[in-house]
Amino acid sequence: MRHATRSILSPIAITRLILGWGAFVLLMAVRPVLAAPLPTWALWLVLGGIVAVISVSAFGVVTEAEHLAHRLGDPYGTLVLTLSIAAIEVILISAVMLGPGEHATIARDSVMAVSMIIMNLVIGIALLAAGRRHDRLHANPTGVSLYLGMLIVLLSVAFAVPALMGAGGAYTAPQAIVMIVLTVGLYAFFLVRQMGAQRADFQETTDAAPATSAHDVPRPSITAVLRRHRTELLARTLLLIAMVLPIVLLSHDMATLLDDALSRVGAPLALSGILIALIVFLPETITTVRAAVLGEMQRVSNLCHGALVSTAGLTIPAVLTIGLLTGRPVLLAETPIDLLLLGLTLLLTLATFSARRLTPLHGAVHLFVFALYGVSVFA
Repeated sequence: MRHATRSILSPIAITRLILGWGAFVLLMAVRPVLAAPLPTWALWLVLGGIVAVISVSAFGVVTEAEHLAHRLGDPYGTLVLTLSIAAIEVILISAVMLGPGEHATIARDSVMAVSMIIMNLVIGIALLAAGRRHDRLHANPTGVSLYLGMLIVLLSVAFAVPALMGAGGAYTAPQAIVMIVLTVGLYAFFLVRQMGAQRADFQETTDAAPATSAHDVPRPSITAVLRRHRTELLARTLLLIAMVLPIVLLSHDMATLLDDALSRVGAPLALSGILIALIVFLPETITTVRAAVLGEMQRVSNLCHGALVSTAGLTIPAVLTIGLLTGRPVLLAETPIDLLLLGLTLLLTLATFSARRLTPLHGAVHLFVFALYGVSVFA
């Protein structure tokens, strides 16, 4: 028990807790000073400090989720990771939405940025990294196909449908309620199938896993894992929550300062969503690249495509619900250029993962599309 406690409450974990909660206490103490207009240099300094602390806390959340994922095994473990990512994103988007200023497009910009980062930047880097060490790479085709089917539908509901049947690019209240119910219902059914009858569709194929992979060793059932390691799982879950809370508490101040900072430099509003996407997915990017280096391409798909399915299946309904409860407008309809890039990305993903083997050239094409997205933001 003592050894388990030391491994869970490691010096790094304790440092992250102190940093996150200490930053919150410090901000509470200096809030009267922050209420007054700050010099531009001081504004960016404080904002950078808050973003750094939130990023460190996010790394801590993902680290604990990784430990839970390792203990639970796929697809349960990957689900813990993706749900943690989705929770952090909802927190940050909600903070910006409910903060000062008009941020009707923050959910759209953030989810769009997450889509481009996950399906092009991270997948591109993962394929380049994996291709340098492995000659035969491929994911479970059925699992990737299921992810893509979900993404095509959910991202269309998020970005394309509001432009055609909404009011001014946003769903009306009755439409929003219907979309919330349909989206959550579809995502819940997807999870039931992923955790149950179709679990094997989201696991590494036998010939895709390395010869020394742990996939060759039969894993105990999830019930046995929960019964045997319940103390560790509970402790890590509590630690994960303790690291999420500072993100919640700091996000309001980040949103207020970010709005002021971007308005002073005249930056595109979409940068708020991109910053949230970078904070949210940076920790999991490292996990994804590690899996790619090991040749675990189905785990790469689970982490990337699974995270985006969770984002579209949970974040959009959550934001629509917040909009209904608070009366804040939620503008989801995307611009033509972003719809084009999103459609191009989905087609490219289909072409990439339907290939008989994945190569670094596939990764280079995904990175090219991400570069196009970066150009479009400042166009």
